Amino acid sequence: MMHKYHVHALWFVITLFLVVHQLFSPTVAALEVDYYRLTCPMAEKIVRRTVTRAVDRDRGLAPALIRMHFHDCFVRGCDASILLDPTATNRTEKLSPANTPSLRGYEVVDEAKARLESHCPQTVSCADIIAFAARDSACLAGGPEYAVPAGRRDGAVSRESEVLPNLPLPNSTLDQLIQIFSSKGLAVEHLVALSGAHSVGVSHCSSFAHRLYGFNATHAQDPALDRSFASLLKANCPPSSGTDTARTDPTVPLDSKASDRLDVRYYMNLMAGRGLLGSDQALVSGPVTAALVAVHAAEPWRWKEEFAAAMVRMGSIEVLTGEEGEVRKDCRAVNG
Repeated sequence: MMHKYHVHALWFVITLFLVVHQLFSPTVAALEVDYYRLTCPMAEKIVRRTVTRAVDRDRGLAPALIRMHFHDCFVRGCDASILLDPTATNRTEKLSPANTPSLRGYEVVDEAKARLESHCPQTVSCADIIAFAARDSACLAGGPEYAVPAGRRDGAVSRESEVLPNLPLPNSTLDQLIQIFSSKGLAVEHLVALSGAHSVGVSHCSSFAHRLYGFNATHAQDPALDRSFASLLKANCPPSSGTDTARTDPTVPLDSKASDRLDVRYYMNLMAGRGLLGSDQALVSGPVTAALVAVHAAEPWRWKEEFAAAMVRMGSIEVLTGEEGEVRKDCRAVNG
């Protein structure tokens, strides 16, 4: 654990950097907390009840729904384009290798939408349901409770080809991560805080196998990877891992000791060389991000505040509001 003085000194430097950055950051879109208070007062409670029941049955749905929000917002903004089913003439985002078969939880959104339609027909957008469900999932996994500004409208366009260019990859470098987050109006503090969601859930072996076998011309194994952790991973992910079947591409927990708790163990793991994905471990390769990792590891309460703020900020990326877009009757298809 870092000395308290060092943590505070780090935080002063980081805060100064972030204040300067925010002066030049885009304005957050005009969404509103308690947006449905008059048109559908039970909206958020209905979503929460649906998510709670689903997560009680399957704890893995909590990280899945958080990830769904991220994947939705980074492609075309938070417009529920991730939910649209493919058609005979259009391959949608669902078909991208980044989303299938690993992204799940669509049935939870469907159930919430069906319940909302029976209470308040064509009132609550699918994009807002995703945002509410992500917040509820984070809370159920031990993360912070926070208010979700709403008023998003649903988009009508979803293209598989737009997914990979807009999402970070498991082997992204720190510079690549910063660039893609910056392109979405997110700063380095958002990058580091949101990455804490990788304390819950699982990852396919194919997403990090390169760190175990044939890392580069110099090292067979990523030298940043803790050796004992690498041995554990190799036992679960043999060299043959990496094809499209569950049998040959198994999953391992993102956090080997507490994969269902959203907490700061993620940052502790990074500092110990036990980050699973290359893009996770990359956060300690730069001075500013490494300092943020150290602060979050030492002060869980501060990370919870930063994570909540980052989720709200991410939830405002390129949103459709007012008369833009539509409120879908069925989250899987545009209105006819």
